[in-house]
Amino acid sequence: MTLRRIVLRDFVIVPSLDLELDRGFCVLTGETGAGKSILIDALQLALGARAESGVVREGAARCEIAAEFDTPAAVRSWLEEQGIPVEDGLLLRRTVDTEGRSRGWINGSAATMAQLKTLASELVDIHGQHAWQSLTRADAVRGLLDAYAGIDTATTSAMWARWRQQRKALESATEKQASLQQESERLAWQIAELDKLSPQAGEWEELNAQHSRLANAQGLQDAALAAVAALDDEESSAARLIHRARAALQAQLHIEPVFAGPVEALAAALAQVEDSVYGLRQYARHAEQDPSGLEALDQRLSLWMSLARRYRRQPEELDELHAGWKTELAQIDLALDLGALQAAERQAWRAFETELKALTKKRQQAAPKLSQAVTDAMQTLGMQGGRFEVALQRLDEPQAHGAETVEFLVAGHAGVSPRPVGKVASGGELSRIALAISVVTSRLGQAPTLIFDEVDSGIGGAVAHTVGQLLRQLGRDRQVLAVTHLPQVAACGDHHLLVSKQRDGQSTHSTVSVIAHEHRVLELARMLGGGQDSEVSLAHARELLAP
Repeated sequence: MTLRRIVLRDFVIVPSLDLELDRGFCVLTGETGAGKSILIDALQLALGARAESGVVREGAARCEIAAEFDTPAAVRSWLEEQGIPVEDGLLLRRTVDTEGRSRGWINGSAATMAQLKTLASELVDIHGQHAWQSLTRADAVRGLLDAYAGIDTATTSAMWARWRQQRKALESATEKQASLQQESERLAWQIAELDKLSPQAGEWEELNAQHSRLANAQGLQDAALAAVAALDDEESSAARLIHRARAALQAQLHIEPVFAGPVEALAAALAQVEDSVYGLRQYARHAEQDPSGLEALDQRLSLWMSLARRYRRQPEELDELHAGWKTELAQIDLALDLGALQAAERQAWRAFETELKALTKKRQQAAPKLSQAVTDAMQTLGMQGGRFEVALQRLDEPQAHGAETVEFLVAGHAGVSPRPVGKVASGGELSRIALAISVVTSRLGQAPTLIFDEVDSGIGGAVAHTVGQLLRQLGRDRQVLAVTHLPQVAACGDHHLLVSKQRDGQSTHSTVSVIAHEHRVLELARMLGGGQDSEVSLAHARELLAP
């Protein structure tokens, strides 16, 4: 499972590139300013990194990056959940225009940047050239230990936030008892006033409809009776006329079959008239004037309007206002109940404390293992006798990330007590320690492709050769890409990519090519500083490449 291919169009100073990659350890070299990290930058964009218009080659309308991977088994189920086609290969594609707008695709389906970022951790693990700087940052140090231990602090953070919320609610309620009590009394009085009305959802409209019916009861009854007379009671009523028309056609139906349709339609019309007559007679029979009911409605509507004016609301809003006040009063009553708030705060703290203890235990178990693993790696990186320690110090008050701080301590040689890395380690030592941590932690990850972007900065000589051997060893299990300026590291690569910058008239562009055999000897000779015409450098380069 590796990065198979990367394609660039109009990216920075690369007009066009179509590069196939192999398994094992692949090195990228080139002169300073040639753009050795362009491939890494492009790959990060394909994996959802933030895009800016500056990545578009000058004169082009947009740039395009495509990266094709083998599809890891863990990614297949995720693709199915997202509704993205599952294929043998995983093709990520992204475009960025001169306005900084970008679009992304996964296997031809439009994708969000969040979806691309989700895939990133499953596909690639990138170790940058400034990794040593993170060794002096508390959050980065803690993150390295947690990553080594397989710790996810999301649950701890959520429990911390819940505990803080409960504690804040308790403190706020304690400070505001007097004002909350006044507000509770005010709301209770207002609710009692509306309780007299007890407005229900939709009741205002129904009351107005009832009032209209009762106020016009006589006119409605008269209209129903007049309709019954026109439909059925009079000699020339609709029912009688329809009946006569139907009988006339029915009598001739045996001669003219065309009459069958009208006969059927008239029969249906007669049935509808009879149903209407029945319904109207029932209405007229039960429709009675109800002066007392009308008076009761007048009184309720009057109270309704009075309360609406008092609280400056539309009449139809009183039911929502009533319910809202009840909800607000219930919340205030909870705030006034300090006992309940104290119990909730204690419960949240106990849950948080339990999670803290589990988190601390995992860190305590992982710290000595990481310490020993990095110490072992340091012995091969020119720091024989050196020692690395992961120190845990308890905080006065726990935070979202846990109950302790994490600090890296180092002793550069035997017989010296470990001290914080930022105080005792030189730049070169910091780089080597960062590289040791990178090698150790990369062995634990699941990403099939590892990328090291000039992590060998600050080292050289025999140590550089050891670094190359370490990266080559990693390449036996996974695909490893390394941008390097060290010939000793480059010589250890299974594959070698040369990045070169060329001028074409007024424009400059970069190319990437696969080199082998004598071309590789020439590149290593250049990196050694003797030039490609120096026999000494050429001999040294061949010696480095010798199996």
